[in-house]
Amino acid sequence: MKLLAITSCPVGIAHTYIAAEKLNKMAKKMGVDIKVETQGSTGAENVITEQDIKEADGIIIAADKAVSLERFEGMAMIECPIARAIKEPDVLIQMFLDGKVEKKKSNINSAKKIKSVEEEKKAIKAKQPAFYKHLMGGVSYMIPVVVVAGLLIALALAFGGQPTEAGLVVPDDSFWKSVEQIGAAGFTFMVPILSGFIAYSIADRPGLVPGLIGGYIAANGYFYGSEANAGFLGGIVTGFLAGYIVKGLKSIKVPNMIKPIMPIIIIPIISTLVTGLAFIFVLGGPITIVFESLTNFLACLSGTSSVVLATILGAMIAFDMGGPVNKTAFLFGVSMITAGNPEVMGPIAAAVAIPPIGMGIATFIGKKYYSKEELDAGKAAFAMGLCGITEGAIPFASMDPLRVIPSLMVGSIVGANIAALAKVTDIVPHGGPIVALMGGIEGILMFFVAIIAGSAITAVMVNVLKANKYKKSEQENEKVAA
Repeated sequence: MKLLAITSCPVGIAHTYIAAEKLNKMAKKMGVDIKVETQGSTGAENVITEQDIKEADGIIIAADKAVSLERFEGMAMIECPIARAIKEPDVLIQMFLDGKVEKKKSNINSAKKIKSVEEEKKAIKAKQPAFYKHLMGGVSYMIPVVVVAGLLIALALAFGGQPTEAGLVVPDDSFWKSVEQIGAAGFTFMVPILSGFIAYSIADRPGLVPGLIGGYIAANGYFYGSEANAGFLGGIVTGFLAGYIVKGLKSIKVPNMIKPIMPIIIIPIISTLVTGLAFIFVLGGPITIVFESLTNFLACLSGTSSVVLATILGAMIAFDMGGPVNKTAFLFGVSMITAGNPEVMGPIAAAVAIPPIGMGIATFIGKKYYSKEELDAGKAAFAMGLCGITEGAIPFASMDPLRVIPSLMVGSIVGANIAALAKVTDIVPHGGPIVALMGGIEGILMFFVAIIAGSAITAVMVNVLKANKYKKSEQENEKVAA
């Protein structure tokens, strides 16, 4: 049997490739030929060809964002979240071997088939968390921009900054001032890109223009008479507003003579005007008040109050390791950087590194509790943790969630709290030791203390829990031998 697969996660850094590796290994183990196309942050790799489609018996679409399916019509197809391909690759492949997968019906042969396809699409959409998919569609395009922008600013401060009473300042007449300005320019694209690609996810290409323009309006308070701006909350609102306006306009039946100009003139103009005017005259002010209130509240947090916030953020970061809960906390931290509160991102930057580094340490000090495959994964996880990629811990969590996930959460909570109490700040929308080396962290000593302490707690806790399982297994084996 020959199968195809596509893996795609919102950010396209880790989940995409972990799922592909899991499918490849399991297919080889089960004697199935498989080709996996990865749609990651660098674009599509190992692309599925027309010849592959003709020869294949079915396809697995493991994705948390929109994937074009037209070329696979008529094939046996499973659509599932990317997490399932990581946790249950054997189940997915076995469904094809058992002949339990239905073909994706073509919509060109009969009215009955058209109806069936539409019903199938509705059923699929009903099961999918649409809000999350569209939001992550915007976040996945926004993150590379803000990471590059933040790193450029960090480099400028690290190499060209001069200490003053107000902190590090880059002199106006220096080369590094230009680098800092390029980074600052990059940050101005954060909200428009978030908004534009949320709308793109909802309504495809026609949604991009009104989403981008709406996001630009949201990011500039002078449009709606505010000294501040609506921040990322405004970008989310304009993205969804523009997307669904375009989607509604696309569904309107118009005479054939007007159809050619609908996507290039009528839909973009109407949707941009409605989105922009709605935000300027109705939504901009209230959303800005909400965003400012949130920002001011966080700026006032200190002492025990910061512990509460750090505990919540640390737990969210470790809970699903790059999933929707993790990304929500990350997006929150990024928005606080742009709002002038980098102390919120500091605990997050420490927390994101702890799960993979902790599991790397755990496999090193407790080798007897892990398989050879897990020991190899531990080395990779440690390296990913140094680069701030939380997803490195996913293989361990998928194999033993009841012991691993609580250990990751406890370690990340401890690390986040240490960073919060030490007032560690991060001006780069990323985490892990790599950010400190790039000059993005203030309070660098306590930042590393937070990561080391959290990682150590994770490693010890997970190994203690696994030791209990290991002892029970040995006792059962002794009983069988006796």
